[in-house]
Amino acid sequence: MPVLCQKISMLDTSGVVFLQLGAMAALALYVAANLGANDVANSMGTSVGSKALTLRQAIIVAGILEFSGAVLFGQGVSETLATGVVNAQVFAAKPQVFLIGMVSVLIACGIWLQIATSRGLPVSSSHAVVGAIAGFSCVAAGINAVDWRTIGTISLTWVATPVASGALAALFYSVVKYSILDRPDPLSQMREWIPWLSAAMLSVFGVIVLPSVVNVALVQTGAIAAAHDRFGWNLPIHDIVIGIGSIGAIALTLNSWKKLESVEKEEGSAADFVTDVTDVRNKKEGIFSQSPPLPLSPSPPPRHSLIEQQMARFQVLSACFVAFSHGSNDVGNAVAPLAAIAYIRRTGSFPSEDFSVPLWILVLGGAGIVIGLTIWGKNVIATVGEKIIELQPSGGFCAELATATTVLLASRFGLPVSTSHALVGAVVGVGLIKAWKSVRLQTLLSIGSAWLVTIPIAAGLAAIIFSIAQSLGQF
Repeated sequence: MPVLCQKISMLDTSGVVFLQLGAMAALALYVAANLGANDVANSMGTSVGSKALTLRQAIIVAGILEFSGAVLFGQGVSETLATGVVNAQVFAAKPQVFLIGMVSVLIACGIWLQIATSRGLPVSSSHAVVGAIAGFSCVAAGINAVDWRTIGTISLTWVATPVASGALAALFYSVVKYSILDRPDPLSQMREWIPWLSAAMLSVFGVIVLPSVVNVALVQTGAIAAAHDRFGWNLPIHDIVIGIGSIGAIALTLNSWKKLESVEKEEGSAADFVTDVTDVRNKKEGIFSQSPPLPLSPSPPPRHSLIEQQMARFQVLSACFVAFSHGSNDVGNAVAPLAAIAYIRRTGSFPSEDFSVPLWILVLGGAGIVIGLTIWGKNVIATVGEKIIELQPSGGFCAELATATTVLLASRFGLPVSTSHALVGAVVGVGLIKAWKSVRLQTLLSIGSAWLVTIPIAAGLAAIIFSIAQSLGQF
């Protein structure tokens, strides 16, 4: 009988733990949904604003790629946020306090992100998470509980991110503007630059992301080892990456040339049609060839609009890369606290050096991002895509390529940068080259104010929630 009671007690205990972890997972899903609603505007806002994608298309594309980036490439940033912001020595002796703190972080970040999203403000989820962790840590164990060196490094990336992204976007747009858009024959120039644009875009993705994708798809699945055993092939990862990137760049170039050729034929046909019909009309009315031709509608589209149609295709691809890079970096903001909670529940100790984020938690974060984007994402997409400057596909492409480059490099080094900072900086960089007076300063002031208040608000909310939870003794 005592043995039976002991077994029932163990079942009850495990059931409680499971329910508590399920509740924390639901809370992390809520945070990820708010993150998706707010931050995914960073990947798709410019494409919707420039009319390269409809809102529905943007949601579908972003959903797939955000999820893929979160699952395949989100490990490093999640580990940094889970254990790197606090002083491990302070919480090593009291992991349960750290657990309560991480629950407070989830609640605080979810509340603030939902408030910002409802107002259409693209705030930084990185700011929110780091500020919330610092806030509860100071209340729980004093100011020394925060690893201020790591905070300093992360803060420097927040300052450097919009500057770096803006500079890259300005550089990219300058090249496009002066080499293609401002030339007498932009279509001919576009033909010459298509291979370079294809190579630049796929190089950014290939150098930074493809190694990890190939590692997951071919190394961890044993495909490369099987090829070596069966055929004797020794395939280094970097050779596979170069091969995939080269094939992709060549395929994109050939396809773009084909599309451009069809556009040029349509333009020529439209111009010939206008000329022929005008000549017939002039002859019927007895007008000599020296007289000015009569206007006829429809007329062939302007060459710049044809160029923008071609650039829109590149912008769709660059938007895909930004969505993937955002999922890889910002999923950590939602799931890092849950990963730490799960580790403490499983081991009863503070996350150590062997700490890693389980795959199911990354999947949960990716799913939450997609859910939030689908339900609430349109408000912030409108702010980023339409209210800073009026974007065309050429400018949107340059802004997104600069954003993807900046964020993916940060993900490679495990730095939780702000995708909001990167894209807003890039859009402003394009605006400064295009026409600096077109940048809407009032919108920038609103966004900047939201960035600044995010850290203290998240820190204050987390501190208050932590104090209440600790006083109630619910954990």
